[in-house]
Amino acid sequence: MKSPLLYAQAALTVTAGALRSRLQTLQQEIKDGDDRGDSPISTVVIIVAAVAGALLIAGGLAAAYGRANGKLSGIFGG
Repeated sequence: MKSPLLYAQAALTVTAGALRSRLQTLQQEIKDGDDRGDSPISTVVIIVAAVAGALLIAGGLAAAYGRANGKLSGIFGG
């Protein structure tokens, strides 16, 4: 009868070896200093966040003006 712990230990050893190999590859890439450019995903996230923030601000101002029912006209000299 084969022990499940033996299988678990073998799987852990293989996984640790693969992880060690990947870390060595990443360290070598960092040492080489290759510039891979900006990540397109992070650029899209930043643009979407900026547009969403601008829409929230504009919506808040429109809601505040609508709530005042046009009583803000004297503030801007109108």
